[in-house]
Amino acid sequence: MVLVHGAFADASSWSGVTRRLQRQGYTVVAAANPLRDLDGDAAYVSSVLDGITGPVVLVGHSYGGEVITNAAVGHPNVKALVYVAAFAPEQGESGLALTGRFPGSQLGAHLTVRPFPQAAGGTGSEATVDPAAFHAVFAADVPDRTSEEMASAQRPVALAALAAPSGVPAWKTIPSWYLVAGSDQAIPAAAERFMAQRAGAHTTEVKGPHTSSWSPIRPGPPT
Repeated sequence: MVLVHGAFADASSWSGVTRRLQRQGYTVVAAANPLRDLDGDAAYVSSVLDGITGPVVLVGHSYGGEVITNAAVGHPNVKALVYVAAFAPEQGESGLALTGRFPGSQLGAHLTVRPFPQAAGGTGSEATVDPAAFHAVFAADVPDRTSEEMASAQRPVALAALAAPSGVPAWKTIPSWYLVAGSDQAIPAAAERFMAQRAGAHTTEVKGPHTSSWSPIRPGPPT
């Protein structure tokens, strides 16, 4: 099991899922998604896959869905893709475009954008979620103290990563599963349903926010 986190998070966001999977006997790798640019992030996760022999279930949350969509291409040992309230873009689509295609996201109004130095020179722009809005917009079902800790430990995402066009999607050739977060305030639930249906994914909807992998959610019926 290879777990790929999304924006504003790090690999520890999968800690609860990792514990449950390990108790069931699975080998788990929670990959560190760089959050700098889509091609580079996907190349990094692809390099993680290069080091694994045997079948892989590749899981992405949020922006991590874009990353796995690209990283899985060319890896025949990836047997399943799992999207958790995640982007599952078609070729040429970006995360920002998919978010704006449907109403309901509250994230854009609560981002703090700052410049950062790029390795090749010049500056880029990166974003975090305003801590005052983090609980309501991003992690509504997470306990307040946990949400505060998550907000203070955010990893910023480069805006260029969210705006980059995706490549040929792996979900066209690899079976996929999708967990829709019905109360998502970051990626609209309507967008998640649309992407899941388009990918032909086995779909389950839960009554939870964007951070459904952290939350005490109740599953709805599979579709």
